[in-house]
Amino acid sequence: MEVKAVVKYVRISPFKVRSAVKLIKGRQVDEAMGILDFMGKRSAKEVRKVLKSALSNAQNNFDLSRESLYVKEAVVGKGPAFKRVKPRARGRADVIRRRTSHIAVTLESR
Repeated sequence: MEVKAVVKYVRISPFKVRSAVKLIKGRQVDEAMGILDFMGKRSAKEVRKVLKSALSNAQNNFDLSRESLYVKEAVVGKGPAFKRVKPRARGRADVIRRRTSHIAVTLESR
């Protein structure tokens, strides 16, 4: 049975989040949690929250055991970008894009 959790509009670039997501695909839940705990990146903290939410969904809603679950799929999508204007030299301006991410984690029991 598949269990899913999604978080949207995370204020981190999808490029940065994908590095954390690549490491946990196909791993047991406990192993994935350990990897994210010791990764030392802000994006790992956000991915860990989603993984923990998916684990809670599996345990509370479907009575699945933690030992039988693994990360079937972890996807990072592009969210909307906040646009800011930064003044530059000689009266010019640059557009700064503050990118956001949508993170989805799917767990499955073996």
